Amino acid sequence: MIKEIEKSIINANLEILDYFEKSLKKEDFSYSNQIGFGGDNSLKIDLIFEDIFIKNLKDFGNIFSEECGFIDFKKEFTFIIDPLDGSNNFSSNIPYFGTSVAVKKGEEIIAGFVCNLANKTLVYRVLDEDIKYFCLNSKKYIEKIFLEDSKVAIFERAYDYPEVSKVLKDNKIKFRSLGATALSLANAKDYKFVLFIGDLREFDLAAGMFISKDLFILKDKNSLFLSKYEDVFLHFKEIIKDF
Repeated sequence: MIKEIEKSIINANLEILDYFEKSLKKEDFSYSNQIGFGGDNSLKIDLIFEDIFIKNLKDFGNIFSEECGFIDFKKEFTFIIDPLDGSNNFSSNIPYFGTSVAVKKGEEIIAGFVCNLANKTLVYRVLDEDIKYFCLNSKKYIEKIFLEDSKVAIFERAYDYPEVSKVLKDNKIKFRSLGATALSLANAKDYKFVLFIGDLREFDLAAGMFISKDLFILKDKNSLFLSKYEDVFLHFKEIIKDF
């Protein structure tokens, strides 16, 4: 069953990319009249992508999406979906946006899939397998080159937390705020660390956290920190202990 699910999620992302490249219209960038389950006004493209995921996945499991909420198909599996991660980037032509799907069996996340539609790469992990990188253009798996010395950290929603930004700056930590949390978490191995502060919603976090589950992770009720470096992890814990 899990292999069939893996194939269906890949196919859904291929269909979404095909729509993005061949059928995208100006009105897709406009807002619908629907407030999504996550509380944001849904773009029309959010709903189009969501429908593609539902069509491909409804035979395998329940749907829990940022737009439609929970659809109960009385299945063993549940798919936690953000059909368009980084929608503000998408609507501003900033090339950092994609899709996010976590697979839940009972109460346990067992797989995570995060697609960067701008560079057409799907990164995912199933169970305890290694992370895979799949090129949607060539439909082939690719070997990713990792650098040992990552120069830059990612601080999503940094604009809301100037006091934390100042602490990082004072410690001479270079960081960026890219605007697509699932993408940043799923690719955390590329960076010095990834920091997210704010409302910890499953839609934003579940898939990316599962993909990066072997990193050093610090999580509390409103923040999440991941790093591949133990010394960076320990240093971060020290510099933010008063926050």
